[in-house]
Amino acid sequence: MPALTRDEARHRARLLDVQQYAVDLDLTRGEEVFGSTTTVRFTTREAGDTFVEVRPHTLHRAVLDGHDLDPGTLADGRLPLTGLEAGDHELRVEADMPYSRTGEGMHRFTDPADGRTYLYTMCFQNEAPLVFAAFDQPDLKAPFAVTVTAPEEWTVLGNGVARRVEGEPGRWECATTPPLSTYFVAVAAGPWHSVRTEHAGIPFGLHVRQSLASHLDADADELLDITRRCFDRYHEIFDEPYPFDSYDQAFVPEFNAGAMENPGLVTLRDEYVFRSAVTDTQRQTRGVTIAHEMAHMWFGDLVTLRWWDDIWLNESFAEYMGYQILAEATGFTDTWTDFAIRRKAWGYDADQRPSTHPVAPEPDAVPDTASALLNFDGISYAKGAGALRQLVAWLGEKTFLAGVNDHFTRHRFGNADLADLVDSLTRASGRDVRAWADRWLRTSGVDTLAPTLAEDTTGRPPRLEIAHTGNRPHRIAVGLYDLAGDGSGTLVPREPLEIDLAADADRHTHPVDGPRPDLVLLNDRDLTYAKVRLDEDSWRTVRHHLSGLPDPLTRATVWNAARDMVRDGELPPGDYLDTARAHLPRETDNAVVAGVLDFARHQLADHYLPPRRRTAALETLTDLAHALLENTPADGGGGGVHLTAVRTLVDSATTPDDLHRWWTTGTLPGGRPLDHELRWRLLHRLAVLGAVGPADIDAALEADPSAAGTEGAARCRAALPDPDAKAAAWQALFDESDTLSNYLFKATFQGFWHPEHHDLLKDYVPRYFEQAPALAARRGAAMAENLARYGFPRPFTDPATLALGERCLADPTLVPALRRPLADELDDLARALRVRKAH
Repeated sequence: MPALTRDEARHRARLLDVQQYAVDLDLTRGEEVFGSTTTVRFTTREAGDTFVEVRPHTLHRAVLDGHDLDPGTLADGRLPLTGLEAGDHELRVEADMPYSRTGEGMHRFTDPADGRTYLYTMCFQNEAPLVFAAFDQPDLKAPFAVTVTAPEEWTVLGNGVARRVEGEPGRWECATTPPLSTYFVAVAAGPWHSVRTEHAGIPFGLHVRQSLASHLDADADELLDITRRCFDRYHEIFDEPYPFDSYDQAFVPEFNAGAMENPGLVTLRDEYVFRSAVTDTQRQTRGVTIAHEMAHMWFGDLVTLRWWDDIWLNESFAEYMGYQILAEATGFTDTWTDFAIRRKAWGYDADQRPSTHPVAPEPDAVPDTASALLNFDGISYAKGAGALRQLVAWLGEKTFLAGVNDHFTRHRFGNADLADLVDSLTRASGRDVRAWADRWLRTSGVDTLAPTLAEDTTGRPPRLEIAHTGNRPHRIAVGLYDLAGDGSGTLVPREPLEIDLAADADRHTHPVDGPRPDLVLLNDRDLTYAKVRLDEDSWRTVRHHLSGLPDPLTRATVWNAARDMVRDGELPPGDYLDTARAHLPRETDNAVVAGVLDFARHQLADHYLPPRRRTAALETLTDLAHALLENTPADGGGGGVHLTAVRTLVDSATTPDDLHRWWTTGTLPGGRPLDHELRWRLLHRLAVLGAVGPADIDAALEADPSAAGTEGAARCRAALPDPDAKAAAWQALFDESDTLSNYLFKATFQGFWHPEHHDLLKDYVPRYFEQAPALAARRGAAMAENLARYGFPRPFTDPATLALGERCLADPTLVPALRRPLADELDDLARALRVRKAH
């Protein structure tokens, strides 16, 4: 199907005004297809031709203004509408539509735990025509009236309140919505287990498949409390009230994204309904997601982007609000520490690859929907949110919110772009927001700030010199820290410097009162988006006293600086690992612990260090994990640090002896019992080390026949260091029958590639580059992304793999959904080779 171009969308928006969609779905036609009848009323402003998008299994009939259209004219998902006169029109399209197993369109899932089936839509960006006929672009908004026929025992959910039709078993009718973009239309159907309540006159609901019912019930109070608190906080800061008639959150299986902001019916991945122990950081992440999706009810749903170049208007704002509102409204008050150590690293990495792009690209840089899809990345989310955090620091929160509320008032239930928002912020602030936006949102790349303390011999106070590489203005705090005189290693903060860095100056000088501090930390409190460096004396201080810093956000900023120095070849990976071993055992914030351990385990050990040093690195991580366990109780204390350490202990094991003992006793160090998640994690590591076989995996699956268990078994089978197991996994992944669902595809690849299996897997590396292009073209965008993200042969950090990948990337037929993530993986590989060469 050809991507919709911006020019085509502009032409159609000038020609059409859509009054209403009536969508009738029949979910009782078997396991392969469902019925879809769409009636759309629209007006043409002048005579002309256009098309409607629909991607059916079978197109039965299309009727325009009472006249049948030739179904044979449907080509590449487009049905031509020719010879339209100016005035009112009605189009009716009757079709059978295909169910999806890749999380796109109408996804169909049968729960292996109990055989029950669930359906949900994912119409995001250009997938609505897999569900109903549509003028599928964001600026042709219209009300939707949706009706559904389903098995009688099912429940149906929609954007508006769904009610059973009296006297018609299995028939449901959803309340007509306000004007929506087509990509927001949502239906979820199945024998859901639901928890319902009402808040502020709005019905709230939580929904999950039956096999997770007890886990939802255990978490419902927390989920609803977060939902209520965020809802109330948004009503405190936004003038516009919640614009829809209900707020349902459906936790759905095999979901590709974290969540989707469908108005009135948010869909979230059902891994957020925890069936095993989790850390406080994981609970906080779930809370941020809830707050993020609720922010979209205003940023994206009430006011929608006009075209996909402005996706940041949706995602950057929701990302910023998710972290800010959760911190303001709930007990999760340290959200920005997690943002600093985890999300900003995602943004920084994306912004240094060849595929980087501005937060808000120029309109011509996003010519079609295929290119737009690639911009849902760390730049549109994390960098954009970091830029907004800087904007709030510059304007002040009160002024920022005044501009946002003006934006909502002017464009409610309509569409807007960057210029519209800038105008609102300018009116509210009286400042030149357009110049700020040009510097921050229209440019790509990461600025770097590096300090030097200059002293002279005259006795005058030292001067702080900041070298600024980049062209953005920054408002930052500079932390100045002195070692306590009591020998405790505590770093005592002075009054921070508040500094404005001009956009075009490459060097800034500021006096420092008092003697030379032991640590100078640029961007303390993490208010701007920029890489920072540590001068030699400051690095020496943190190398010995990092755990003496009093604030977790400050420690996260230091760890980010060290991480960036490693990635840029300025700090040996071993020095980072040694610093982690020395200071992480005293860390109390789990977000910091998890972020540092993840980087050390999966980047340093597996890629940045040469293979001969990998085992020693894993042993260091094992020692570190044991030290964390000694310092942290297992009964929930430490905010999840204990659980994070246990996971690291399992993932870093180099021999199976301890793992076997824990498996046999059912207990991990510190007395932590093996729950579902830890059991599959442990079995996976045993499989990688060749210490279990297919019979052990079968027995584990029999004990846990859930969807997560099925994925765990697929992961473990692919991880066995056996030629037949690898061949079977490869066949399942690349066979043209394409039977693996999106989640089983991902799980199989997660088990397949391991550094421990280098000799066994070396012949599969060229096969990956030979076969990946055809699979990506065949299975669609979501699977193409999984193919690069999970399928890339990361254990082979060598020039030969880089050369094979570059040859593949040069193929002009490569689909964009694979080309972009493949280029990113190759850039990461090249960076790892540079880091190895530098040290």
